Amino acid sequence: MARTEPLERTRNIGIMAHIDAGKTTTTERILYYTKVTYKMGEVHDGAATMDWMQQEQERGITITSAATTCYWNDHRINIIDTPGHVDFTIEVERSLRVLDGAIAVFCGVGGVEPQSETVWRQADKYRVPRIAFVNKLDRVGADFERVVRMMEERLATRPVPLQLPIGSEDRFVGIVDLLAERAIYWDDESLGEHFEEREVPEDLREAVALAREQVVEAVADFDEAVAQRYLGDEAIPPDMLRKALRQATIDLHVVPVLCGAAFRNKGVQPLLDAVIDYLPSPLDVPPVAGHHPDTGEPLRRKPDDNEPFAALVFKLMSDPHVGHLTYIRVYSGCASSGDQVLNANRGRKQRIGRLLQMHANKRREIDEVRTGEIAAVVGLKSVVTGETLCDPKHPIALEALQFPDPVISIAIEPRTKADMDRLGHTLERLTQEDPSFRVSVDAETGQTIISGMGELHLEIITDRLLREFNVQANVGRPQVAYKETITQVAVVEGRYIKQTGGAGDYAVVKLEVGPGEQGAGFRFENAVRGGAIPTEFIPAARAGAEEAAQSGVLAGYPVVDLRVKLLDGQYHEVDSSERSFKIAASMAVREGMQKAGPVLLEPIMSVEAVTPEEFVGVVQGDLASRRGDITGLETRGKARAVTAKVPLATMFGYVNALRSMTQGRATYTMQFSHYAQVPPQVAAGIVYS
Repeated sequence: MARTEPLERTRNIGIMAHIDAGKTTTTERILYYTKVTYKMGEVHDGAATMDWMQQEQERGITITSAATTCYWNDHRINIIDTPGHVDFTIEVERSLRVLDGAIAVFCGVGGVEPQSETVWRQADKYRVPRIAFVNKLDRVGADFERVVRMMEERLATRPVPLQLPIGSEDRFVGIVDLLAERAIYWDDESLGEHFEEREVPEDLREAVALAREQVVEAVADFDEAVAQRYLGDEAIPPDMLRKALRQATIDLHVVPVLCGAAFRNKGVQPLLDAVIDYLPSPLDVPPVAGHHPDTGEPLRRKPDDNEPFAALVFKLMSDPHVGHLTYIRVYSGCASSGDQVLNANRGRKQRIGRLLQMHANKRREIDEVRTGEIAAVVGLKSVVTGETLCDPKHPIALEALQFPDPVISIAIEPRTKADMDRLGHTLERLTQEDPSFRVSVDAETGQTIISGMGELHLEIITDRLLREFNVQANVGRPQVAYKETITQVAVVEGRYIKQTGGAGDYAVVKLEVGPGEQGAGFRFENAVRGGAIPTEFIPAARAGAEEAAQSGVLAGYPVVDLRVKLLDGQYHEVDSSERSFKIAASMAVREGMQKAGPVLLEPIMSVEAVTPEEFVGVVQGDLASRRGDITGLETRGKARAVTAKVPLATMFGYVNALRSMTQGRATYTMQFSHYAQVPPQVAAGIVYS
């Protein structure tokens, strides 16, 4: 099957933003103007095309990243609309991993908000070129220039505005294209489908000339041809500027900034032009790096249909109509329905069933998938997010994804025997779909514990259990994911000696137990000299030490940042075994943790509450009463933003409390910041409860 459009005319992009910046509305307008849909779906009506889950439509938020394909000016654009809520940050992370470029949407009033910073850092991590779209310029308090300044200050980037708004707030009527020096006005009657270009308004000419000069200056820093013309005071044609800007954007030197009001149907078509003009095609990004799954030898794959097939699994989903869907991004080569591929991470061959091109939760069957494309595969078993599918004759494992640890847990109990069977199967499917969601069983109570990234995350999952999978279950109250660590160094001896009639047990280990570096996890060092413990018993001692660190001595929470050094020991020619050394090391670590100043750690959250001026005092006072540390206060339009670091344990039910103290006029966002020691008086209540 011939490729329908050349690879240089393909764009794989994501739309990322803080919650409520208007990201899904922007996507809906893109789909309307590219003729994918013939009716505009609105988020507030629960009718947005990309928000197809029942929970998304009810809450007016995006939960899963939906994929779709549209066409604009002979270019194919594959779009992934990612969630803005921090609880679903893993959806953003895995999408950015497979995208070539992104549109960052900012609210014209709120500007750069906390979740904007989080997704921006994620895009930096994967070196994804971006263009910015300042949305909602029709809103009261919108300020384009302030948002550009915030991008510079908060995101440490170099924004280059390519447009200026004409009018502001309810008088926002259009934009000026700085490169072409033309004003664009949209026709409200045709829902913004028709627009016309006019001369730049008289009162904006000076501002436009100055702003265009700044664009040229920014581009001249990275392009010699533009710099020579600029220094020679020669006119620089728009096409030359676009070409230079494109390269500077792909090289992550600059971020082109556009503006509009998606809800009012203004600014979306120039945004689509900018996607084509400035964001990379699969040919513009470096060859994807990986390694040979057996030898570890570094390998690369060029974006070429003639290279061996290599694709990354970035999302799994259960579809009620076709079953298990595996979303893949193809980095090289081609694959057809019925082809055999290798799962490089597991060394298992699998056959591709059907191939689907997705549009949110609708689908179109295709025969083949090629380099640079995003598609869904039906019929793959035992595949998880982050694994590589490749040509069995040319194996390659691409760099996998990293997933954060959950910070909140709840117990869940099925109501009947039938529910119990369904629950196990359903939770397994959900953990495959969402790698930031974990399931475990409490060893003492036998309860099933589900863990996630926040209250909303777990609320959505329990909601899906009841509605989508029809599992009736009782859900417990949210529990904080505490951890334990130690603050001192202790040297201890573990002895496991049992002499019976037959072969006995004999193992003596001397260990140094101490705090490790923050974030380093468990570290084990073997410092035994002179064969005091035979080499074959060292791994068993390590395993025993690691097992002991899985539950702490204060309240049984996992132990983090622990360093264990094996100093010395004794063994017996006949009675020593791996089992006896494992038990001895485990006993020693338990004793060492008791003596080394054990402390409890709790998750601390970054909280931002945006409130009208008159409620600032009460909001600050409330956060302080929750053991919060106020870190900042700034003006946002006519509101004030209070930032604080607050323990998660005190934040349950905060949404209702904030509403009641501000007459429902304040909003807040919360995301995980770090773990910190629990104050002794609070820790006592947790340990002895």
